[in-house]
Amino acid sequence: MARYTDANCKMCRREGEKLFLKGSRCLSSKCAVERRQVAPGQHGRMMRRKISSYGLQLREKQKVRRTYGVLESQFRNYFKKADQKTGVTGEILLQLLESRLDNLVYRLGFAASRKAARQLVRHRHVTVDGRMVDIPSYSIKPGEVIKIRDKSKNLEMIHAALKEVGRGDEIAWLRLNKAALEGELLEVPTRENIPLTVNEQLIVELYSK
Repeated sequence: MARYTDANCKMCRREGEKLFLKGSRCLSSKCAVERRQVAPGQHGRMMRRKISSYGLQLREKQKVRRTYGVLESQFRNYFKKADQKTGVTGEILLQLLESRLDNLVYRLGFAASRKAARQLVRHRHVTVDGRMVDIPSYSIKPGEVIKIRDKSKNLEMIHAALKEVGRGDEIAWLRLNKAALEGELLEVPTRENIPLTVNEQLIVELYSK
């Protein structure tokens, strides 16, 4: 399976803002965006010139794709699925991405980043309604309970994430039980409740050409 193997911080620098791909490092003085506010590569300083409307649409798409850690083909499939549903396509697209298991493991605070959350899921540390699920893209439905397996509850990376960058208590559409290391998706979040700074309408315009 194809996957991104270069430095994650390069993606943040290319988008010109923090995508929070490295957990607590993104909140420290070591953050690459704080240290080097230019795009990566030898022509990085030239990328601050005026950008076209297509360029703006592309940057928004890349920002969302990189934030959730999905490949181009996966992202296009999410858009097609969102476009087939009744409602605002951009909002539905973000709702589908937010419903991914790896994203919710991250949102609940069990992992410091979505990449770490994918690792937890793939290594079979997570259950959904009592069933072991090792597919990061698994779509969670409201009412389903995400829980760390009993054998994995002593993992230091989980407790460190909850202590340092835990977010579960801050999101209204999630229920977090830190003591039991479990959480629940209470409802599909509306756009105003999705903590993501992006203009999703530009993505809709990009794919609608």
